[in-house]
Amino acid sequence: MDPRPSLSRRASVAARLVAATFALSALLGAVAAPASAADRVYRNPIRPAIPGDGTVGSCADPSVMYGQEGEGRWYMYCTTDPLNDSDRNASGDFNFHLIPMFESSDLVHWTYKGDAFSARPSWVRSDAGLWAPEVVHLNGEYYLYFTASDTVGGSSAIGVATGPTPLGPWTDSGDPVVDPLPDGRWAFDPDVITNTDGSHWLLFGSYYGGIKARELTADGTESIPATQVDITIDNRYEGAEVEQHGAYYYLFVSATNCCNGPLTGYAVFVGRSVNPLGPYVDREGVSLLASRVGGTPVIYQNGNRWVGTGHNSVFTDFAGQTWTMYHAVNVNDPYFAGAPGFTKRPPLLDAIDWVSGWPVLNGGRGPSNTVQPAPAAQPGQTNLHRYIPARPDRIGARIDGRSDEVSGTSVSSRWTWIRQPAAGTYSVSGGQFHFDTQAADLYVDSNDASVLTEPAPAGNYVVQTKVHVNVPEDGCCWNYVQAGLVIYASDNSFVKLVNVSIWNTRQTEFAKEVAPPVPSGYPRYGNTVVGPTGEWTWLRIVKRTISTGAPGGLYGGTERYTAYTSHDGVQWSKGGSWTHHLGSGSKIGLVSMGGSGFTADFDYVRVYRLAN
Repeated sequence: MDPRPSLSRRASVAARLVAATFALSALLGAVAAPASAADRVYRNPIRPAIPGDGTVGSCADPSVMYGQEGEGRWYMYCTTDPLNDSDRNASGDFNFHLIPMFESSDLVHWTYKGDAFSARPSWVRSDAGLWAPEVVHLNGEYYLYFTASDTVGGSSAIGVATGPTPLGPWTDSGDPVVDPLPDGRWAFDPDVITNTDGSHWLLFGSYYGGIKARELTADGTESIPATQVDITIDNRYEGAEVEQHGAYYYLFVSATNCCNGPLTGYAVFVGRSVNPLGPYVDREGVSLLASRVGGTPVIYQNGNRWVGTGHNSVFTDFAGQTWTMYHAVNVNDPYFAGAPGFTKRPPLLDAIDWVSGWPVLNGGRGPSNTVQPAPAAQPGQTNLHRYIPARPDRIGARIDGRSDEVSGTSVSSRWTWIRQPAAGTYSVSGGQFHFDTQAADLYVDSNDASVLTEPAPAGNYVVQTKVHVNVPEDGCCWNYVQAGLVIYASDNSFVKLVNVSIWNTRQTEFAKEVAPPVPSGYPRYGNTVVGPTGEWTWLRIVKRTISTGAPGGLYGGTERYTAYTSHDGVQWSKGGSWTHHLGSGSKIGLVSMGGSGFTADFDYVRVYRLAN
């Protein structure tokens, strides 16, 4: 499978066994809760303390829960990984912690409390990872649900262990609660929800097979296959997390590649439903079960050092404020030391605001990188978080010399081709530019696609197009037929926003490629996804020059490119941002590529000044 839309299997356990060292911080290193409201602050990343041995550098797929009344403690559980760079055995190999556990009184200062398992359960393969833990209180005890990446004689499955406290000791049930699925479909990422009738259901699944739900037996150790319900379409989402807010249930799910170092584009999307078992629809009214797959971006990179923001846990503090813990990648420090290619994922904590019935992270400002007010982690504490809405990207005056409404029978003379396509494969008629999809690409060293370009304007700008690709709405497989916009410096240096066909889905991909050379083991191409497509899809890229707060080096830059998409031209979804070094000679381009046999129709190209 083509790796770009990142629908390949989550990184193998061997590819994830790496760790990182973080310096101790006076602010974050203490274990005790702050004494006053003035001290109730934090700054990402969260750095759990290892008693007598430094701090934790990676805590992927974090899951947070509050202990039962009287315990006064919060608990966090993470995917199998070493704790930090020095977490090695006598042979110098990494130690692999089978679900590390952490405790906190304030949700900011965490302490490592050991591992859930000292050995893998007997039904789990000896080299498997234990991923994405979920701990809930049922039947008077604690239940730890987890992914086993591989089982003895089978593929992935969901297991469960029980214990008397949030820290165990944990006793495995002896066999999976969700057995390996047919055809090796992925049984990943458990989440337990309570239905309106009081029954308990387990959500699970990932890209290969989609997310499902099954009712649990009364003892919580088995799921009932006959009750299985589809929650999302396959080939798009994983990491389900359901949170009730008001009259709705909100499904948070993650998409794209979790583990692509400095070009990781993992992000969290949301849909809502009045029924915890769905169907879930996004803010644009599109179902997460649709082939033109729905999902409103809610946690996504904003151009600071944090990329790959995903697989979150949602919870409410004692002042009623919603929060989320999720993992991310520091673009300036993406890999465990000495192990390029092995992505480290420290945990981040941020507030969720509810705006017009939908969750937004930090008022829409995205992952925080400055000092923030801490949650009300204990009864009686007040809410210090304040809703501060993000500055919107406002469209200014239209740049007529760069805009094209498409008329006549040929493109304007200011447009030039990079690798002009064959005669008869493109044309202008009916107020549209028609461009046959090519069995060609712009991807790392495969650079044979044609690009129709015009000079990009100086300064900040907005470019927008409306595109239709006549790939059928449903069905499989036309991988990876795509058409849309490129901001192009060279074949090896660009950002790209396209409508793309991925197996049985139609999605919007926002990608970045950097030119060689790159360090050994580092990527050149990475992607995220944005909002849903439609019969016609509207695509918009906002280019803004930034002077501070941007990551440096090969993967940073002082130019920030932000993606927006719409399936109807009215409601828009804002997606992630890439920083880049495309420079003053960059061009605005149109592409139609990834496979032959179809035609892309472009209705216009409009370029505007950015008004703020």
